[in-house]
Amino acid sequence: MKSGQKIKLGISIGDLNGIGGEIVLKTFDDSRMLDFCTPVIFASVKTLSFLKKHFDLGINIHGVDEVSQVIEGKINVVNVWKENVNINFGEEDPAIGKYAFRSLEAATKALKNDEIDVLVTAPINKNTIQSEDFNFPGHTDYLAKELEGDSLMFMVTDKLKVGLLTDHVALKDIANVITPQLIEKKIEIIHKTLQQDFRISKPKIAVLGINPHSGDNGLIGKEDETILKPTLQKIRDKGKLVFGPFAADSFFGSKNHENFDAVIASYHDQGLIPFKTLSFGEGVNYTAGLKKVRTSPDHGTAFEIAGKNTANINSFKEAVFKALEIYKTRKEYKKLTRNPLKKQGKKI
Repeated sequence: MKSGQKIKLGISIGDLNGIGGEIVLKTFDDSRMLDFCTPVIFASVKTLSFLKKHFDLGINIHGVDEVSQVIEGKINVVNVWKENVNINFGEEDPAIGKYAFRSLEAATKALKNDEIDVLVTAPINKNTIQSEDFNFPGHTDYLAKELEGDSLMFMVTDKLKVGLLTDHVALKDIANVITPQLIEKKIEIIHKTLQQDFRISKPKIAVLGINPHSGDNGLIGKEDETILKPTLQKIRDKGKLVFGPFAADSFFGSKNHENFDAVIASYHDQGLIPFKTLSFGEGVNYTAGLKKVRTSPDHGTAFEIAGKNTANINSFKEAVFKALEIYKTRKEYKKLTRNPLKKQGKKI
């Protein structure tokens, strides 16, 4: 991004039979959003014109064939395809999955090439997007491969941040996947993310146990005693403020999470059920650990309401604002770390 230019915010359109197109267009139906960024949607003018008409929106879209042609102050649409697309709201369709991937692929390439500054992804259908080119459980793993980083699913609001040791892993495999090396790597990612992306200089991190009641001293599984506790102690010995393991069943209900800057759950539902219960519609899925900034809303394709003009845009809008905020914070952090004398007297 050149000095004086607005942040170029890339958007992958997601599954067109879901609510992705609706929440994207309705977010930028508010013209004030263009004061904060230059949106670049990877799809096609024909497809978005159909969606605009279906949802009775009066916004103007600016079609381009290359990102270099985008214009500030307009809702830019990069024509990744030009043919008509047969949209049937609420249906799983492998043909629509191919368009979801084409959008994501083009947006990711633009992000890698610094043609856009950040990426916000609309929800995909994880079944219909599968192909030889996309053989991943979700966005996070695909982006980790394409952007060559150690990714971590980090669900965030201003008051609650929950990371995962394991994300899309079957429950029966959790205990075998969680190793000392994995724990150290994920905690390091979150620690660095809290510093460089959220201005927290000395993060306090809580870790939830693997087994019920964190194993009850080995009575309900040995993993907390043999793997988690000694690894957390090793990390503490290096100076990081890492606490736990805590029993997951009472941790959020007792509001213990309010005492920490972030919480690390051992597996997907252990972290996402309380997160979405406490903050659904406001939460953002942030892919930590990458050199680039990517966010998404905290919900899926919502086929049951797709096309009905009732989708809530709050989480997608929050994902946009969070991507912009993190991008700016990370740039500031890099400047400060390059010029350490400037940090004196300031909280990073």
